Amino acid sequence: MPTVGGVGQLPDHLRPLVAHGVGVPAGPLPGKVLLVGSSGGHLAQLLAVAPLWSQQNRTWVTFDTRDAVSLLQGETTIWAHHPTTRNLKNLVRNSGLALQTVRRVRPDVVVSTGAAVAFPFFLAARSMGIPTVYIEVYDRIDSPTLTGRLCRPVSSAFCVQWPEQTSFYPGATVVGSVM
Repeated sequence: MPTVGGVGQLPDHLRPLVAHGVGVPAGPLPGKVLLVGSSGGHLAQLLAVAPLWSQQNRTWVTFDTRDAVSLLQGETTIWAHHPTTRNLKNLVRNSGLALQTVRRVRPDVVVSTGAAVAFPFFLAARSMGIPTVYIEVYDRIDSPTLTGRLCRPVSSAFCVQWPEQTSFYPGATVVGSVM
């Protein structure tokens, strides 16, 4: 597994995540995961990889929108502050939420598909030595996302879903479509 962004290798128990298109193990992965993402398409992509962990070992961070509330019913969920686009107040609030959440949950890994809510959680996780895995969204083939550019330097593993995305993120691991 290549080193990504100079921050180390993906832990062995997370290798099936980046090999998602190749095959997933029969049972759930060990350890606790914190799945962080905006609602809508970002959440849909996280839901596609969530079965890699048992329901008891996963905690979600997203927005309390109707779709998210419905999709995550019965899951352990922490509601982040939104909107996040050009909203400094919510960036500060989500930064505090990230520190509090990462300290309390103590995940073995933080996984995200973006958007902006991911960045404070990646910073909090990396400051505590917790690995982070960023999966760039599948619908941005012709340009990198802002969140991808921000999270890459603090990602333990940086994954893309299209080979074309490696032109923006050299050395990223191509995992194929997660959906």
